[in-house]
Amino acid sequence: MTDLLNSLIAFVSAHAWLAYLTLFLAALLEAVPVVGSVIPGSTVILALSALVPGGELELWPVLAAAIAGALLGDGTAFWIGHRSQREILSSWPLSNYPRVVAQSEAFFHRWGMLAVFFARFVPPIRAFVPITAGALGMPPLRFYAVNIAAILLWAPAHVLPGMLAVSALEQYGGLSGTAKHYWMPLVIGGALILALAVWTIRRRHGGSAIEPAAKPVRKNP
Repeated sequence: MTDLLNSLIAFVSAHAWLAYLTLFLAALLEAVPVVGSVIPGSTVILALSALVPGGELELWPVLAAAIAGALLGDGTAFWIGHRSQREILSSWPLSNYPRVVAQSEAFFHRWGMLAVFFARFVPPIRAFVPITAGALGMPPLRFYAVNIAAILLWAPAHVLPGMLAVSALEQYGGLSGTAKHYWMPLVIGGALILALAVWTIRRRHGGSAIEPAAKPVRKNP
C-alpha cells in the first residue's frame, strides 16, 4: 500500500493539473441526476485534499476546482429543468427513478428556497433537487443566489477536514512526511464501510432509494 501511495503521490506531484481536473469532474458529476447518486465525489475530494499539506496540491486551486465543478453541475441541471418544466421529471432517465424524484419534490415543497441550500449537503437528493427546482418553476436568480452560497460552504466543508487532519497528524502525531499514507487508506476504507452500511440499511427497508422502478409484467391475453 505504501509503494502504491508513493507512486500515486509522485504522479500527482508531477501532474497536479490532472488532480485538479479530477476534483472538478468529481464535483460536477455529483450534480448530475442519477449519475450523482453513485459517484463518490465527496470521497475523492476529501482524499485528494490530504495532499495539500505536503505541497503536492495547493489549497486555493483545490477549492476553486471543487466550487467550479459544483456550480457548473448544479447550474446546468437547474437550467435543463427550467427549460423543460415538469415533463423532464417524467422523461428518461428520471422516469426510472420515481421514488427519488418524489422525494426531491417533497423535499423542495417542504423547505422551499432552503431545499436548494440543504440539498447540497444531502446525497443522493443533492443530484436531483437542482433539476427539480428548475422543473417546478423556481426563479433562476433565486436559485443561483442560494446555490452559490451553499456551494461556497460545501467546498471548504469537504476540503478542509482532510487537510487539517493530515496537518494535525504531522504536527502532533509524530507522522511527519508519512501522514498521508495513513490518511488516504482510512478515507477509502471508511467510505467503503459507510457505503456498505447504507446499502445494507436500504436493502432491509425495501431497497435502495436510487433503484430503478420495476417494470410492469405483461400478462398474455
